[in-house]
Amino acid sequence: MMGAFEVLVGFAVMLGMMALGVHVAVAIFSVALIGTLAYLGMPLLYSFGDTLWGTLNDFILTAIPLFILLGELLLRSGITDRMYQALAVWLNRLPGGLLHTNIGASSVFAAMSGSSVATAATIGTVALPAFSERGYSERLALGTLAAGATLGILIPPSINMIIYGAITNTSIGKLFIAGILPGLALAAAFMLVIMAISVLRPQVAGATEPRVPLRVRLAALVDLLPPAAVFAIVMGSIYSGWATPTEAAALGVVAALVLAAINRKLSWSMLHECFLSMARTTAMIMLIIVAAFFLNYIVGILGIPHALTQWVAGLGLSPLGLILALVIFYLVLGCFLETLSMMIATVPIVVPMVVQFGFDPVWFGIFLVIMMEISLITPPIGMNLYVVQGVRGRGPISDVMLGSLPFLAVMLLFVGLIILWPELVLWMPEAMG
Repeated sequence: MMGAFEVLVGFAVMLGMMALGVHVAVAIFSVALIGTLAYLGMPLLYSFGDTLWGTLNDFILTAIPLFILLGELLLRSGITDRMYQALAVWLNRLPGGLLHTNIGASSVFAAMSGSSVATAATIGTVALPAFSERGYSERLALGTLAAGATLGILIPPSINMIIYGAITNTSIGKLFIAGILPGLALAAAFMLVIMAISVLRPQVAGATEPRVPLRVRLAALVDLLPPAAVFAIVMGSIYSGWATPTEAAALGVVAALVLAAINRKLSWSMLHECFLSMARTTAMIMLIIVAAFFLNYIVGILGIPHALTQWVAGLGLSPLGLILALVIFYLVLGCFLETLSMMIATVPIVVPMVVQFGFDPVWFGIFLVIMMEISLITPPIGMNLYVVQGVRGRGPISDVMLGSLPFLAVMLLFVGLIILWPELVLWMPEAMG
């Protein structure tokens, strides 16, 4: 059995390889390989083939390419543009005007695509031209886009939740429903911050938006029906018991194809681009997952979770102390690693330990996803910062970073809230059994 010191050394080697630019899957597999050869011998290494087949043959993981394809279809079918305009006419009279539309549109698109990066790129492309014409603070506008897009991995369906559930054998349905209330609460908190800033500093919100007649606002609701229908089909089929998450994702893809056809956007070239993007993203994710599953297998055989649990218990940490230590750990890690890398590299080691300390794996899954959200807007590696800057195409990236700071503070406060009040996460899953 490995001791805690060897575990920490192995973990540091893995993170160091990632920091040097080694592919995430290669870094994870290399550490698993070294541990196997050093402590278990070659015969166990031959079991990697069984691990590879068992991983790729897992039905639940089929949901990943399907949800990626769903997001691609929605992106290219024109639904997002219409959705943004419809939300704008309803939210633009609030203090902060169109800034609220960024949060609202990000929340809705997140509920369809399951990806923060896709949300940042899509909503940023639609929104940025409108802000440059109206005199809004560019920093704050960029910050709302980067922060709002983080909701893509919290509001279900979420690709990160599927991966977490597959690795930890946690119910993905429960994870999805556990993310709804925190996701909506965090979106509301973002909007409250925008209102507070706009009241205290009216110049950041640009000119007052003109009042839109009620009949125009009611007519705009039609453009919110397609995203609402996709969300209802995906989530409704899961919680009614009619479909698994994978089957629900397939239903969502069919619905997106129908909507694309109605919008006259469905073509062979459009489908080619969607499938090509899906294949690239899926291949990257699945390669990492295979390596992570092998590491998880070796970690279990070596007794690492037990060794770490004993080591942490020896430090005299309370359950609250452990979680606060993990908050700091993930904050530091998020400054250097991309979210998927960070989650897959740490889940096999951390989750058994926190479960031993009495934490619900569903609650910890949501806690972990929110920490991943924070890392998406944490310099210097925050992915959403670079995506929004890429869509912007000019100026220093420091504008996006500074604009995101108020929302970063809100997310840290929100982490404290779910630690002190775990029912915010667990109430809905427990209510629905």
